[in-house]
Amino acid sequence: MPEDLQVGRKSEEDGVEILVLNHPPVNALSTRLLGDLDRRITELAADAKVRAVVLTGEGQYFSAGADVKEMATLDLASAPEVARRGLAIYGRLAALPSPVIAAINGLALGGGLELALACDLRLAGESAKLGAPEVTLGLIPAYGGTQRLPRLVGVAKAKELIFTGAMISAAEALRIGLVNRTVPAGQELRAARDLAHTIAQRAPKAVRAAKRSIVEGFELPLAKGLENETRLFEAEVLGSEDLGEGLAAFVERRPPKFRGT
Repeated sequence: MPEDLQVGRKSEEDGVEILVLNHPPVNALSTRLLGDLDRRITELAADAKVRAVVLTGEGQYFSAGADVKEMATLDLASAPEVARRGLAIYGRLAALPSPVIAAINGLALGGGLELALACDLRLAGESAKLGAPEVTLGLIPAYGGTQRLPRLVGVAKAKELIFTGAMISAAEALRIGLVNRTVPAGQELRAARDLAHTIAQRAPKAVRAAKRSIVEGFELPLAKGLENETRLFEAEVLGSEDLGEGLAAFVERRPPKFRGT
């Protein structure tokens, strides 16, 4: 794997992986960066040791969105394929078995916001700005924003943000449920890493089964979702070595040592 990818990867203890967008000055989502992100996602999906992932941006910004200069050079005939490719990459990120946390620094706009939406959890610095400004360029969100945003903040609020293209503060994003929490500016990555390590210390099979149950069940009627929860509980959790370790550790009043088996 080449070392000059625009998406860096750093492995930490507990099976925590850090992905860093690195396309200065604003981490614009160029064709190359998206390709590099796809390669990293493929690596993580194939690595059974991964327990949690943090995604952030190098420098002052998470991502200011699409590489508009590159977009201006593209033939309109290629636009549908570009959109489908980006949508598929974000879908693969969302489908990673382990939780993914976005550490939002500076700006998360357009495709950058949609990238954060494809993550399971979002932490933002208090000075961060978030928004979907595509309509100001004659576009619409095409990397999943029109679908993931309403599911997260509600249809009416999503319409307001998308129709106006307005940027909102981290505080407002927290109020409407767009981010899980805010932290002092500059502490986004540290807070996300702390959260990732907390998750990584839990039983990996249980965390993955819980994520799968939530994601799959969200689109199902309640009764079907409950059936799916029971199926995953029986198939993925009961009988696992981690379950035995968790119960034994509780009885023995010691920290569990989960192995993901």
